[in-house]
Amino acid sequence: MASTAQSKPVADSFEFPSIYSFPPFFTRQPNNLTWSSQLSQWNSLILAYCRFNRIWRIDLNTAIEWDLFHNKEINRSLKLEACREILENMVKKGDAEWVSGSGNQGAKNTSAIIYWRRPEEWANIISEWIDSTGQKNAILTLYEITDGDLSVSQDFRGIDSTILRKALDVLVRRNQAQIMRSAEGEEAGVKFFGLQ
Repeated sequence: MASTAQSKPVADSFEFPSIYSFPPFFTRQPNNLTWSSQLSQWNSLILAYCRFNRIWRIDLNTAIEWDLFHNKEINRSLKLEACREILENMVKKGDAEWVSGSGNQGAKNTSAIIYWRRPEEWANIISEWIDSTGQKNAILTLYEITDGDLSVSQDFRGIDSTILRKALDVLVRRNQAQIMRSAEGEEAGVKFFGLQ
């Protein structure tokens, strides 16, 4: 299974929008209308950045140092609390989800799954992949889905395990997949039934 740990991304070729070079963009604006617009722009930027870099999770303890939140050219950084507010807004919109237990003993959340594609979209992509590769009625391990030879060129390659399980739950609800369990009750694989 792919690791969920996230190192500092290398975004040399990611093209930041022009707003990224505007110093006030890195300061939480006090006017609610302006802040609402700023939230929307940050939301779009984070989704695009994560998709480009194939980032599945953001941990604020480390991500605050990424070029996403720190523009060295204009020497501006977004403060941690503003980052948390932006992620909270993304959670409310369904573009992110706080990772359970990411806040230590009542502390604020620090880690979030980023849905640059929602679980339903991943479910569709995985289902189409199953059909196109002739794996209908096959049983695959989670590793084969995320890191197997047939998934090398797929967008879900290395997908975060939480997102994969949510996508598989969608396929189970659609009667397109069944989670296979060992005698001990552990996940042993997934049987796919293909498009219905």
